[in-house]
Amino acid sequence: MFRLNRLTDYAIVILSQMSHDIGVVNSAGSLAVTTQVPVPTVSKILKLLSAAGVVTSHRGVAGGYSLDRPAADVSVAEIIQSLEGPIALTACVDGATDGCEAENHCPISGNWNRVNDAIRTALAGVSLADMTDPREMFPVPPAQQSELIIGGQNNGR
Repeated sequence: MFRLNRLTDYAIVILSQMSHDIGVVNSAGSLAVTTQVPVPTVSKILKLLSAAGVVTSHRGVAGGYSLDRPAADVSVAEIIQSLEGPIALTACVDGATDGCEAENHCPISGNWNRVNDAIRTALAGVSLADMTDPREMFPVPPAQQSELIIGGQNNGR
């Protein structure tokens, strides 16, 4: 099963919080309080995101981390790759570090790159902004919005 690890899930929660104040320096402690993710976990995630260039690290007494891009400019693919490495379902793909014993004679190995590219492209098409506000990802057409409003009023809601 293809499953993201918990750190990646927490990273999206943390970045979502940071996206409310672009460019503002946040300490790991303040983000831990706001997101209810433990401080050591927040610190680990922020270091990984900083190393990948997703957030900026600020040293000193008033140091911390800032998100300096709008959430719409940060893709889910970028976040995943920052924490988990290349997006790949198998070990026999371009850039994989752990090889496969059958790679040299396997007729399928080259085709996995097509699958991985499709997944990577799909994840690159989803932004942090989409994750923060799912209505951006799945907007309700205006006609349905009015039906929902009218339906809600008719039902006494």
